[in-house]
Amino acid sequence: MEIIKKTKTIEENEIQLIKLQGLANGKNILIIGVFHGEEPQGEFLINKYLKENLLNIKNTLYFIPCLNPDGKSVNKRQNANGIDLNRNFPTENWRRTENPEYFGGTMAGSEIETKFMIDVINTYKFDAILSIHAPFKIVNYDGPAKELAEKISSITGYPVQADIGYPTPGSFGNYAGVERNIPVITLELDENDTNEHLWEINKKVFDYLAFEF
Repeated sequence: MEIIKKTKTIEENEIQLIKLQGLANGKNILIIGVFHGEEPQGEFLINKYLKENLLNIKNTLYFIPCLNPDGKSVNKRQNANGIDLNRNFPTENWRRTENPEYFGGTMAGSEIETKFMIDVINTYKFDAILSIHAPFKIVNYDGPAKELAEKISSITGYPVQADIGYPTPGSFGNYAGVERNIPVITLELDENDTNEHLWEINKKVFDYLAFEF
């Protein structure tokens, strides 16, 4: 396990990209936690998984435990600039919105966190991406990810839902999944579940990505 890339937010919190090497002929999988600061479950799961004695995994796993440490520090969805990172990507459907909860910034790709993600996507070739969110208890997907979504659904018991149910201009799923054809899973966890129970379920998801996918 090694930290292969990092940056600092405007509040001097560190964002890390961690690599767990698999076999030379394995796939590359990215797992992201805490896009939204009030959804800390992904960081808990990632950090717990990284403490496992993971030897001889098939696929190389890349982890961003916490993409939005500034938002997490104050339990807010947005980053320190008040921007929803999951609406800040330079997609064809990006548009400025005045809704403060989903405010995507005055221009696309403006944020340190967004630029970090774009650089990661451009630098490494990923065969699949798992982004961990809450609270909807669904397996949402973008790009060519239906089969993977169905597999994760069979592990978690959460239903597959291709459409989240409302517009998401500038979302990461649009950027990486729809426009770059990378299978992207947005795993929406149950925010009322305990971290330990979420771990029991989602360790199997991580293991599937590490050893079987």
